[in-house]
Order: sequence, then C-alpha cells, then structure tokens
Amino acid sequence: MTFEEARALFPALERIAYLNAGTVGPLARPVADALVDGVGRDLADGRSGMPFFETMLAARAELRTAFARLVDADDEQLALTTSTSEGCGIVLRGLGLEPGDEIVTTTDEHFGLLGPLGASGARVVVVEPDPERILAAVTPRTRLVAASQALWTTGAVLPLAEIRERSGVPVLADGAQSVGAIEASVAGVDFLTISGQKWLCGPDTTGALVVADPERLMVRSPSYFGQRRYEPDGAFEPQEGARRFETTWLARGTLRGMLAALELRPEWWLERATAMAERCRELLSSHVELVRPEHVSTLAAFRPEREPAEVVASLHESDVHVRELPGRGLVRVSCGWWTSDDDLERLVAALVT
Repeated sequence: MTFEEARALFPALERIAYLNAGTVGPLARPVADALVDGVGRDLADGRSGMPFFETMLAARAELRTAFARLVDADDEQLALTTSTSEGCGIVLRGLGLEPGDEIVTTTDEHFGLLGPLGASGARVVVVEPDPERILAAVTPRTRLVAASQALWTTGAVLPLAEIRERSGVPVLADGAQSVGAIEASVAGVDFLTISGQKWLCGPDTTGALVVADPERLMVRSPSYFGQRRYEPDGAFEPQEGARRFETTWLARGTLRGMLAALELRPEWWLERATAMAERCRELLSSHVELVRPEHVSTLAAFRPEREPAEVVASLHESDVHVRELPGRGLVRVSCGWWTSDDDLERLVAALVT
C-alpha cells in the first residue's frame, strides 16, 4: 500500500490537516464500515442467542491477540479495556496500596494516570520527568513507578524499562502517547496501557491493559467477563490470565472496527511517522519556540507568542487541527503515518499569517 493509497482511506484528510491524534486519531473508511456493519447486523439479527455470543467472544479473543502482538505480549497477559485511564485504574486498585506506600510519578502526566494515583491511598511523589530524578525519588517504601512512555506534554520518551531494571520497582507505563506512535513494547515493564482511538485510529472507547504477571494483581472491580464461575455469596473463580480484569462489553461494530484499524496500518508506518515528526520540528523551529526533549516521539510542542487557546482556535478555522495544553503555555502537534508534507506546510503557513 502506497502512502497515497493509505491516506485516501481517511476522508477527513481531504480537507483537514489532522495533527491531533494525541487526542483522537482520524477515522478510516474500513473502520467506519465495520462500525456501521456491526450496528446493521445487530439491527437485523438481534443481540441474543448462543451463535451471537459465541461470535462476540471469538471477536474479543481475536482483538486480544491483535493488541498483544502490537506490543510483544502474550495473549494471556492482555485484557480489553475502554481507555488507558481505565487500565491505570485497574492496576492502581489491584495493587492494594496503603497510606504508608509510595508511588513515584512525574510532573508531566495526564489525569488519566494521575486520577487513579491520587485515589490509590498511597503517597504520590512527583518529580521532573528525568530518569535520574525518578530513580533518586525511589525509597524502600516505593511500591510503583508510574509514568508515560511518551509524555503527552512535550513528546519526551522516558526509558521506563531501564528505570525498572535499575530501581527494581514495578513500573506502570502509560502508553497513551506511545503505542501506535513510536516503537513501543511491554518488555521490561510490569503494566502497559494502550489507547485504541488515538494513534491506532480505532473506534471510541477502545484500548487494552497488559499485565506481565496477572497472578500478582488483585481483581478489585470484578465483572461477569472476569469470572469462570461464581457462588451465591459472590465468591468467584477468576478467568485465567489478564482476562480476569476485563470490565465491560464491547459492541460487535466496535470490536470489528478496532481490528480493521490495526489491520490497515501499513508496514512503513513507523518510518513515515518518525520522518514527519522530524520535518515538523524542522519547519516550526524557524518560527516558534520549540520544546526539544533529548529523546523525542512523534509529538511536537511549541510555545507561541499569543495565547495557546487563541492559536489553536485560529488554526482550526483554517482546518488545521492541533491541541492546546492547558496551564502549560504550549501548543501540541501530533504527526502520524498519514501526515503529509502539505499538512505541515499548512500548519506553518497558518501560524505565520
């Protein structure tokens, strides 16, 4: 599949310079077709009977396998979720943290991770997103290091596997801005969350959680999907592997749409996305104050002369979609494998006009 053929799968790209996959990615025709077909089948055939449920369970298993292959995990290590936020919550509840325990995180985390951290009952230690500062904050009371593989603010990539090896402390890696954007893997970390609707361009409310050792995490939000059998008093036998952590039903169209999104991603996605992000930084550097992390992802952040919200609104009027980062004075640009040179030139032209 050529770049032109791949880009043509996204109708929105005919009009929009879509540079905001860090929030939610563009939708491709095959994904939309799967969503519509799923609703159509439900409408025509109903949503009951053993053939229906067997089909749904098979689709869930197929999606688990597809997500697992994406990050070099085993099927039994993966649970389907609706978001990275849900995945973070499953982990934080399941660790059984107490007030005397500590979690180390960074100043640049999204509330999808920070919210579960704050509700965990542990003491949250916040440091700058620097590997040495993270390691220096680890004490005998530290039960978890929780941080993003790629920061949602600046796009900086953190070496979480190295931090895990050097500290000996379990690591929760928030993969919201890494999986589908850069080369990302569960190798070397204990927990990894995945967003389906961002860089992977899947349907809304899709994602996954990878748990390296499911037996070491408690089930604190049990659902019907997570049990093999149960008793009248609520006692239950959990599913084998990470399936025990699954909490919700996903519609037929959602399952097939997410699979379609994963299948349409071309082999050259990483090379293209990396090149476009570098080109974006090159073009922006002559016009704005660019944030330059040591290790970069496919996100680019810059500090505009005007208010960021005004800049984002102005760009939107020109059909250039980017993101303001509230409270940080930054505008964020997301470059994907579908990004064209024309998209980036439109961004710069709209900024300097």
